[in-house]
Amino acid sequence: MASLTDLVNLSLSDTTEKIIAEYIWIGGSGMDLRSKARTLSGPVTDPSKLPKWNYDGSSTGQAPGEDSEVILPQAIFKDPFRRGNNILVMCDCYTPAGEPIPTNKRHNAAKIFSNPEVAAEEPWYGIEQEYTLLQKDTNWPLGWPLGGFPGPQGPYYCGIGADKSFGRDIVDAHYKACIYAGINISGINGEVMPGQWEFQVGPSVGISSGDQVWVARYILERITEIAGVVLTFDPKPIPGDWNGAGAHTNYSTKSMRNEGGYEVIKAAIEKLKLRHKEHIAAYGEGNERRLTGRHETADINTFSWGVANRGASVRVGRETEQNGKGYFEDRRPASNMDPYVVTSMIADTTILWKP
Repeated sequence: MASLTDLVNLSLSDTTEKIIAEYIWIGGSGMDLRSKARTLSGPVTDPSKLPKWNYDGSSTGQAPGEDSEVILPQAIFKDPFRRGNNILVMCDCYTPAGEPIPTNKRHNAAKIFSNPEVAAEEPWYGIEQEYTLLQKDTNWPLGWPLGGFPGPQGPYYCGIGADKSFGRDIVDAHYKACIYAGINISGINGEVMPGQWEFQVGPSVGISSGDQVWVARYILERITEIAGVVLTFDPKPIPGDWNGAGAHTNYSTKSMRNEGGYEVIKAAIEKLKLRHKEHIAAYGEGNERRLTGRHETADINTFSWGVANRGASVRVGRETEQNGKGYFEDRRPASNMDPYVVTSMIADTTILWKP
């Protein structure tokens, strides 16, 4: 008799052309990911060829019971769980009348990225997504003594060993699964607080950056589900002398990458300074607990920038300064930010906005 493991690992491609498509969308909190699966008659590589679908928005905090939300397929990734020709589908959500629902931040981002001025600049993003792994029954960080604390920060950042690194099997499984899925994941590392990790997605162009980060988050939460571990993107999961979790966003345009780009970078940073409050308001819930001016952050109320300064709002790399062109890093976004909002807002402020 086949075991559960045998059935889970069953390959459909040996016996049928049918595939399974897992439709993924963002729920009512703006951070919770939802998904459900449907059978398709054969492989699909173009999102526009996928059927629309709907779901009960009243059960996700997005609609009254008499209304049903419509999910539109937007991006396809290979499914690392079912493998074969099966796919993950990143969707965004609309009312039955075709209006984007309030939690659909992708719709407005796509409009910004399709603006000819923005498209001509080919905005590149590299997002450093930090997160914390928690013990399931206690919501206390993985590897921490129950009801107590580990030794102070210092040995954990990029550390190795059973007393310094907690959850590496989850992190490595996620890394490989993202590569398999077709996400441009560029690296991982252990973070300053024990039980905290980071993965990087990019360089990605325009709207694809948000799609890839959201699907990478989905894959990570599915893996932690299998492992019996809780995933949190809280920007300050443990109060006190412990680092928070951010989503540093590296950014460049074609003009910044070309000769003379450093002057373009400085002009863009000045624009970000003028809209500091608007950006902070859109950069994640609870960010005031993280952006205190301590633990490698700038104070939330003050905009600052500097070369190689990890305590600034925006950091310019030493190499960018020396080469006179390159990219900069916006260090303000919280780990629970919406990448559609952050990436499109940076493009809007630095390319389209005329102060």
